[in-house]
Amino acid sequence: MVTLVNPTMISKSSNNQEELQQQHNEKGPFYASILFSISDKIGGLTDYLAIIKKHNLNITRIESRPSKTDKKDYDFFLDLEYTDSDHSGIDSVIKELESTGVSATILTEKKKSTTGAENQSDDTTNFWFPRKISDLDLYANKVLEMGNELDSDHPGATDLKYRERRKEITQIASTYKHGQEIPRINYTAEETATWGKVYKKLRELFPTHACQQHAYIIPLLEQNCGYNENNIPQLQDISTFLQECTGFRIRPVQGLLSSRDFLNGLAFRVFHSTQYIRHSSVPLYTPEPDLCHELLGHVPLFADPDFADFSQEIGMASLGATDEDIERLATCYWFTVEFGLCKEGDKVKAFGAGLLSSFGELEYCLSDKPTLKPFDPFVACYQKYPITSFQPVYFVAESFQDAKEKMRAFAESLQKPFSVRYNPYTQSVEILDTKDKLFNLCNQIKAQTQCLADALQKLHCK
Repeated sequence: MVTLVNPTMISKSSNNQEELQQQHNEKGPFYASILFSISDKIGGLTDYLAIIKKHNLNITRIESRPSKTDKKDYDFFLDLEYTDSDHSGIDSVIKELESTGVSATILTEKKKSTTGAENQSDDTTNFWFPRKISDLDLYANKVLEMGNELDSDHPGATDLKYRERRKEITQIASTYKHGQEIPRINYTAEETATWGKVYKKLRELFPTHACQQHAYIIPLLEQNCGYNENNIPQLQDISTFLQECTGFRIRPVQGLLSSRDFLNGLAFRVFHSTQYIRHSSVPLYTPEPDLCHELLGHVPLFADPDFADFSQEIGMASLGATDEDIERLATCYWFTVEFGLCKEGDKVKAFGAGLLSSFGELEYCLSDKPTLKPFDPFVACYQKYPITSFQPVYFVAESFQDAKEKMRAFAESLQKPFSVRYNPYTQSVEILDTKDKLFNLCNQIKAQTQCLADALQKLHCK
């Protein structure tokens, strides 16, 4: 039986013939990442690893996940190192794996830099990660847990009709590709009624318990996206609204993503959202994220510029981070985006989605029962937390802007041999590893600074 290890983001690369030709005759080592899916059988993995060893490829990292591919049980991501400049070894491995009935794919293939920092290229990263927004398509089917896979204590575990409905909805997310319009769901009367009960109950608490940004944006969602107790909003309408506000967008997902995959999405201002609703028997409770949690808890604040920047800051920090740092970043995410509190004058309000979508915990978090600590990512990243009960400890941010600056300082403390920036024009991540890239960035900053100076001058003259 294969056990799941901490997931590593493996990204597609522009692995075309031109790149391979440039690498030909260069000295190694070379570095490749491959994906293959297998059926579970005794000794199966050992046989496939023997094929790799036979072709003189060194396995530097291996990761497994339960497969959502038809007739396959497990997906394996492998990082490989080799020295043959014509790449015959890696090609032979793929051919031999496929000859045994295994579906195998080369995800990336690059030369590993051995020069100084000034000449290092984007293959100096510890882990492969998405470089452009369409790369998020790669792990559309690599969720850790499908939306229709329910634990025995889930309210809908024994409801076959409910489970089939969840499976139907998750299949929509499985075929979605970047750039497509998000398919609309025709929600049933029962699903709409469940949404309505949650919406009405939480809407009563938002004015007194939610942060001012959330309280301001909810009416805008009602006006622009059809938020009301008698209608479940559609992800496409919400995504369009968010893009106009902050550049964030929604992407449908089948179920639970790994922390690395989910945080990587935030780097591109992409929020992965489920489309299914909790079970109608317990409308005010859900053991897992559902559409009520996503749309009432998360979505409103992605329309706020400071919060959007803060969320992307966490996402950018996750790119190429070690497994240990991913865990620390995910913990910071938990105590902010999921269960964060913030100051408003002499009061404390909720901004975390886990609070804003839970009637009971929204009241509890602002009572005198939990312990409140000032938000400091260097402290929060080590705080232990329960996932099935109310939080005993919450962190309070001075403001979204302050939290963003603290997260930026925390991100700078992570040990990564490269720096990255997000290019909003190409919706891609650039590794700043050459003088040309740095000069280009400096010129962009110079132009923006001049624009700012001109605007300040005109404002001063009024």
